[in-house]
Amino acid sequence: MNAPIGLSEGCLAALHGLRETREVNTVILRYAAGVLVPEVEGNLTHDELVQAMPADEPRLVVHQLSFASPEGTRRNEQLLIFWMPPDAGKQEETYAAGYTALKEHLSDVHVHLTARRTDQLEYGRLVALAG
Repeated sequence: MNAPIGLSEGCLAALHGLRETREVNTVILRYAAGVLVPEVEGNLTHDELVQAMPADEPRLVVHQLSFASPEGTRRNEQLLIFWMPPDAGKQEETYAAGYTALKEHLSDVHVHLTARRTDQLEYGRLVALAG
C-alpha cells in the first residue's frame, strides 16, 4: 500500500472522546475506503475487549487500561494495540500503515503492542507492559 492511511473525522472524534470523557475507555478502529473509522466506542471490560477482537480480521485499538500499581495506587495507561490474527495476513500492510499513523497522532501513548492471539492480550501481560 503506497498511499498513507488517513484518520477519518469519526476516528478523530472517537479518539478525542476517549481522552475527554470517562464513559469511553476503548476505541476499536477498522480500515474502510482509505481511512480508519471507529467500529466500537465504549467502556469495555478487559473480557469484552478480548471478545471484540475478530478471529480473522485486523483491528487497531486504543484502550485505557486501569490497574493498581505494586504500591496499591490506581493507574490508568493508554495502550495502542495492533490486532493482527494469523488469518488476516493479506491486510497486514494496510493496517501497519494505520498503526504508524496512529502512533504519530497519539505521540503521548507510550505502550504499543502487536497481538496475533488473544492470549497476548492477557490482562496481566498488559499491566506488565504498562507498569
